[in-house]
Amino acid sequence: MSSVFKEKETIQLLQKLVEIPSPSGYTKEIMKFMASLLDDMQVTYQLSNKGALIATIEGKDTSKHRLLTAHTDTLGAMVKEIKGSGRLKLSMIGGFNWNAVEGEYCHIHTASGKRVRGTILMHQTTVHVYKNAGSAERSVENIEVRLDEKVTNADETRALGIEVGDFVSFDPRFEQTDSGFIKSRHLDDKASTALLLQLIASIKENDLKLPNTTHFYISNNEEIGYGGNSNIPAEVVEYIAVDMGAIGDGQTSDEYTVSICAKDSSGPYHYDLTRHLVDLAKQQGIEYKLDIYPYYGSDASAAIRAGFDVKHALFGPGIEASHAYERTHIDSLKHTAALLEAYVLSPMETE
Repeated sequence: MSSVFKEKETIQLLQKLVEIPSPSGYTKEIMKFMASLLDDMQVTYQLSNKGALIATIEGKDTSKHRLLTAHTDTLGAMVKEIKGSGRLKLSMIGGFNWNAVEGEYCHIHTASGKRVRGTILMHQTTVHVYKNAGSAERSVENIEVRLDEKVTNADETRALGIEVGDFVSFDPRFEQTDSGFIKSRHLDDKASTALLLQLIASIKENDLKLPNTTHFYISNNEEIGYGGNSNIPAEVVEYIAVDMGAIGDGQTSDEYTVSICAKDSSGPYHYDLTRHLVDLAKQQGIEYKLDIYPYYGSDASAAIRAGFDVKHALFGPGIEASHAYERTHIDSLKHTAALLEAYVLSPMETE
């Protein structure tokens, strides 16, 4: 197991990350924050035209590279329509169910930079008025944002600076329990992002020598399908997506181990690279689960679809209630951190 995992610092960083709004398409603030962290660590990085951040640490072998990626973009919404009542109709960013955000507080981010508070509700919320308050479909037609401003019509809402196309971010409601659970929206994939940043910090602080030049790719469009499918150096042989393990009926993943994905909706991950991860976990006493995610895709699978000739694999912390109010446990973060460290320090597998 890793001896360099810093629980307090990791949780503090994770809380900072989830509290910076970053729905896909609106990620400048969080990318700027991460760039500042890398500047402090004196780590070389580049920014892609799409806004992704790619940090690089040189290894002993500079001819065959590794790449690890996590994504900071999250689920969110955009203003689709300003209704006659002054309330807002939404358009989803990413894939989730409307009931997962019903009742959630949110920010509307206007073009001027102003933030306006609101609550995501069913139009038919009031049980004393609407007979179908409980049975009405949770749909784009019925979900709306109630603004915390004195507005009664569309013109008054527009006077606040709100317009169609403004981004809407959901409150994370971060909480750490005494029993070791971390509850928050956007643990997908900011838990993995925090772990990658902490790994970089550990490599620098402990002067760890990597066997291969390694890139750390922080993507910002994963939730909409094309986060890590470009700007991959030609020398990259192995591509690891560090993303959540999905928990539910028929799954082996849990909140206490690292989840290693053998297959998702895109098909099987690279067999030899996946077995290498499993072997590392066994050798170092890292608790893991192998799993298949039926309705899942990652930046690694996006890179394969884009035509990159790389070996790809996927692992990460187990996240309960994905794309809703999510939860994981500190044990899962520890085991994921341990596998990350073991992997970047291991010799590259050769055929």
